[in-house]
Amino acid sequence: MITDVVSQEFTVGKVDAGMAILLSPDHHLIEFPATILPDGVTTGSIINVTIERNTDEERRKREEFLDMQETIFRQFSKCPEPPVISLRSLTQTSAIIQWKPLVLHNADLRGIDIYRNEQKLSSPSVPLMAQSAKLSGMDVSTEYKVQVVIRTSAGAFRSNVISFKTHSLDNLTGICVSFGALSGGPGELDSLIALLSRVGARYTDDLSTDNTHLVCTFARGPKYEKALEWNIPAVSPEFLKACEQNGKVMPAHSYYVQGSGATRLSLDK
Repeated sequence: MITDVVSQEFTVGKVDAGMAILLSPDHHLIEFPATILPDGVTTGSIINVTIERNTDEERRKREEFLDMQETIFRQFSKCPEPPVISLRSLTQTSAIIQWKPLVLHNADLRGIDIYRNEQKLSSPSVPLMAQSAKLSGMDVSTEYKVQVVIRTSAGAFRSNVISFKTHSLDNLTGICVSFGALSGGPGELDSLIALLSRVGARYTDDLSTDNTHLVCTFARGPKYEKALEWNIPAVSPEFLKACEQNGKVMPAHSYYVQGSGATRLSLDK
């Protein structure tokens, strides 16, 4: 709808560089684009300028702007979703927690912190792309509460709190080993795998931070180097035999292969 029509008479004063100087009867000057003047208009010509308000177009433009504003608001106003964590594995002195890929929407991730019994762990920061973390150096048969906090450009967001109790010494199901270089050949490996089956423990072909020990005879090889990097104790086969004979997890330090040590906090790569 076109309403509020206004018409005003002007005298063309000067036309130069694509602009026309228009003079009203009450001596007001305005600059007007010469390209939209009628043909033949020159200095001294008298023209009428009619101004009409187009309310329909105003309404359309306003609705278009509000729709765009709403789209921008929906896209950029979503907060990151708090992480949901769960317990993946548990031993006498360690636990592995995990979480699904973080949903940040349009926020930037600045850090991931782990809290154990409401105390922030001061060990190295969790990599931004990590989806799990291994907590070690825990006490035997002790209850813990763990929570993850993500720091983002939109603020900090806390995960759910998970509670668990570390295994007692006579619970061997938390042992998860990988085998390195052994001196006894395939026969020794088969007997150690059978031992693990008897006590309810596990083994993996590849070494990862999920493993509790690397069982080997020689302090060499790629797995051994990774065990050092990830602070996974490298122990001799006698460690597993002693655990079975005594019906409990034995101290690993008595069976260290030279150069290995205990871990405090290691993270999934």
